[in-house]
Amino acid sequence: MKDAIHSYVESLIKKRSPLFIEMEKYAAVHNVPIMELAGIEVLLQLLRMQQPKKILEIGTAIGYSAMRMAEALPDSQIVTIERDDERYDQAIINIAKTDFTNQITVLKGDALDIFKVVKEQGPFDAIFIDAAKGQYMRFFELYTPLLTKNGYVYTDNVLFKGLVVEETIDNKRIRNLVSKIKKYNEWLMNHEDYLTTIIPVGDGLAISRKLS
Repeated sequence: MKDAIHSYVESLIKKRSPLFIEMEKYAAVHNVPIMELAGIEVLLQLLRMQQPKKILEIGTAIGYSAMRMAEALPDSQIVTIERDDERYDQAIINIAKTDFTNQITVLKGDALDIFKVVKEQGPFDAIFIDAAKGQYMRFFELYTPLLTKNGYVYTDNVLFKGLVVEETIDNKRIRNLVSKIKKYNEWLMNHEDYLTTIIPVGDGLAISRKLS
């Protein structure tokens, strides 16, 4: 039933541009993690309501979500970080095919190492965390000081393909990763400076509003 509903919702989503469809196919073939369609539609709608002037994205991949945000929010600036050489290069190529080159700034490096560079681009009204899942808490703690008053943090993959509710996971690496995600979720939901809700859409999206 859930799969049928998921397929139904996706069937209603407005058709994307040929470039976005091409990128979705590329991601599927090359195993590049991009947001699921239903998940990114929810994220974009939340951002349309928030209307942030500047967004920080941690985890560019091939530039898909940054470009989708740029299209949905033509008055916003997006700063995005990617550490993988091949994905960074592909993101630059993809963005160059669009009119978003003046909207999107792609920074090369590990988000845990280039804080000073990112800080020069801030402050930010919204932060989107979609990089190494095991580092979510460190990303949050490192970059939320750059968040403006009443800003939002959006975190993808917090349900990790439903594995957060699995009692037995044989793969040790996956088991450790799931443990870190669950710890992050519990920590985030109880953070005294943020009001958080988790939406079971896509791979799980956490929305955290800064309280002051």
